[in-house]
Amino acid sequence: MKKNLFLLGLLVCSMATMAQTEKADKPESWYFKLGGSYFIQTAATEFPIVNGQLPNTDVYAPNGTTLISRETNHGSFGEGFRSGLTAGYRFSTRLGVEMGINYYSSADKLMVETTNRLVATSPTNIFVSGDAVGKIRAWDLSPALVLFLGESKGFEPYTKVGVIVPIHGDLTIETNRTYSTAAGVMAKTYSEDVVKPNPTIGFSAAIGSSYKLGKKIALYAEIEYRNFTVHGDTKETTVFTENGVDKLNTPSTFRQDASYSAIHTNYVDKIDTSSNSKVTNAAGFDSTKATDDISSYVGISGVGLTFGLRYSL
Repeated sequence: MKKNLFLLGLLVCSMATMAQTEKADKPESWYFKLGGSYFIQTAATEFPIVNGQLPNTDVYAPNGTTLISRETNHGSFGEGFRSGLTAGYRFSTRLGVEMGINYYSSADKLMVETTNRLVATSPTNIFVSGDAVGKIRAWDLSPALVLFLGESKGFEPYTKVGVIVPIHGDLTIETNRTYSTAAGVMAKTYSEDVVKPNPTIGFSAAIGSSYKLGKKIALYAEIEYRNFTVHGDTKETTVFTENGVDKLNTPSTFRQDASYSAIHTNYVDKIDTSSNSKVTNAAGFDSTKATDDISSYVGISGVGLTFGLRYSL
């Protein structure tokens, strides 16, 4: 019993001593960080269908119907650049919180590619070649809990865990197609589809260190892992040109349907006979309303390296 009381008293004394030390050694309360990052992708997955086209790279023989090679396009939009501003508050020598606001721009990702596919036989054979490339741009908030590991010779390592909350952004898919015959090129088309996401949340974890340059300013570097996926809410075709001429709201040779339903899409988890879909409800399809389609998912997972400056109040 006396031994237990002694250990309890020793523990209380130790905690009181640590609290006094942390209070005495407590650094700045508020600090701000400005930094830039480059991420590489992780957890690559198959890209979703783009305007009815499977996420493949297809090459056809000269007849346009014999498929001679096919490769599935997969990846993550987690590769790209990010810049951000972070505010932090330290409760003690060891513990703090941060809130960052970041802008992210992913690398371009090839989603669909087709070479020499036959699309028409009258009045002559017409072949199409082209690709669809996606890019994500987004703003997010990133609250995190920070554990500081102690300072030595100006270096102060730390770890942090938090969440990522996208507040604005989209996936833009640019599609270029070339239509040709044996006589040469007939037309070139270009379109932009903008996919708006549903609300989502992701996870992040980082390890880093700061290095003091002066009383108020320091350099910092972090290695960060983040993992989350987003799925589409709506899609809108915002640009469509044929040979450089705007044809967004006008039927053309290679895009005969310019109705509201062809330009606007609502993504849903399921389509059935009550959906506004040509696939499941052709008889009741209304071209004056947005088309219902199955929602698709894309990943934005990656590992990044961040460098920046920290200013302490």
